[in-house]
Amino acid sequence: MLKTVICDLLGITYPIIQGGMAWVATGELAAAVSAAGGLGIIGAGNAPPEVVRREIAKVRERTDRPFGVNIYYMSPYVEELIDLVCAEKVPVVTTGAGNPGKHLPKLKEAGVKVIPVVASVALAKRLERLGVDALVAEGMECGGHIGEIATMPLVPQIVDAVHIPVIAAGGIADGRGLAAALALGAAGVQMGTRFICAEECTVHPNYKNAVLKAGDRDAVVTGMPGHYVRVLKNKLTRQFEELAARGASWEEMDRLGAGKLRAAVEGDAEYGSLMAGQSAALVREIKPAAAIIEEVVAEAEEIISRLSKLVR
Repeated sequence: MLKTVICDLLGITYPIIQGGMAWVATGELAAAVSAAGGLGIIGAGNAPPEVVRREIAKVRERTDRPFGVNIYYMSPYVEELIDLVCAEKVPVVTTGAGNPGKHLPKLKEAGVKVIPVVASVALAKRLERLGVDALVAEGMECGGHIGEIATMPLVPQIVDAVHIPVIAAGGIADGRGLAAALALGAAGVQMGTRFICAEECTVHPNYKNAVLKAGDRDAVVTGMPGHYVRVLKNKLTRQFEELAARGASWEEMDRLGAGKLRAAVEGDAEYGSLMAGQSAALVREIKPAAAIIEEVVAEAEEIISRLSKLVR
């Protein structure tokens, strides 16, 4: 069986973490991933604590396996969410769009394992010094908010720079990606886009169908430097292109994007923000989360076995 240090750290069977996608990563999806041996993550996004509490309850109604909550540090509810995950004794917290350093003592005291998502070596080293348990090194191929470095060069640089486990993310949707990540020194992978097309993902079928139809050039970047977001092409992305062409301000961009992810989740495939990574072109069918995980692991194991035979 394919097992790494991240499995032991998190108490999971397979080194696969589901991305904490806001409005997409609900309790239903997180529970299905965790029950299948991965680590399911609830995406808190900008949701208030009472909403996140209900998603936590959904997971616990469905499985007793470890799971996590992703806390988005641009949310207005960060302090309340930290209190919530500690009170609920959530096993794992992943973080994005900020530095969780000031909350680490409280999270650690509550027994929560903290795994920030990072897009640079400098931030990875700083967070290791602060005492986080592991890191997700996320390349710019990912969906949603992106950094500036691609997965292939980013992951080994972070692996070389820190002494804690590193999880690779960005552009990974199958066993080939998992095997490649392990070859780069990662201890596992985080997949987001692939799980949009899990049966248990509650987004509207229009969103899933947009992922299934995506080609290699359909996951495009919108927004402005420092605030880039990767989404699938539609009428909304053309509106962003028009704003950028006339030198629109960040405020105008922000107004255009407000509420559009929620709209996509509810079925607006034309003017909704269909956040998805470049790996969308690798997603070809909707299936249960357990089947996705089994397929990814089996393919990775076969590849690793085949590659080992190349050495004479």
